[in-house]
Amino acid sequence: MAKDVLCEVNSCKYWAAGNNCNASSIYVVNNRGQNAKNSEETDCKTFESKI
Repeated sequence: MAKDVLCEVNSCKYWAAGNNCNASSIYVVNNRGQNAKNSEETDCKTFESKI
């Protein structure tokens, strides 16, 4: 399991300095309804807007 999760989405409430994610867990899903072949075919469902 990864110890460090990096994220550049600074509009997310879990974003922390140094592009770190401080969420207690991460949920990533396939957004195409089939097996993902690259990162563009996935979505982070953990995202929550800071606003």
